[in-house]
Amino acid sequence: MPTAKEFFDALPSRVAPDRIEGMNNTYVFDIDGAGIWTVEVADGAVTVTEGAGEADCTFSASEETFEKITSGEQNATTAYMTGKLKIKGDMGAAMKLQKIF
Repeated sequence: MPTAKEFFDALPSRVAPDRIEGMNNTYVFDIDGAGIWTVEVADGAVTVTEGAGEADCTFSASEETFEKITSGEQNATTAYMTGKLKIKGDMGAAMKLQKIF
């Protein structure tokens, strides 16, 4: 199971440009115990930077929960409903993330 840092380091090369065509959103992932990353999706490309920036939506989770979600062991919707994943901001933008993961 990749760590949160490994996940974000590899994210730009893992997303197919056709899956995110027309998406222009920015997300902050605040992963407790691992760090904070800003993910920008624009013009068919994904850019990841460490640290918090301006975002349409912010996701907060523990490192354990995040790693379970990214490995497919935990459903993101279930994590949200049980309070393990917190989402602040534009829920429409949050739903678009399903195209990336």
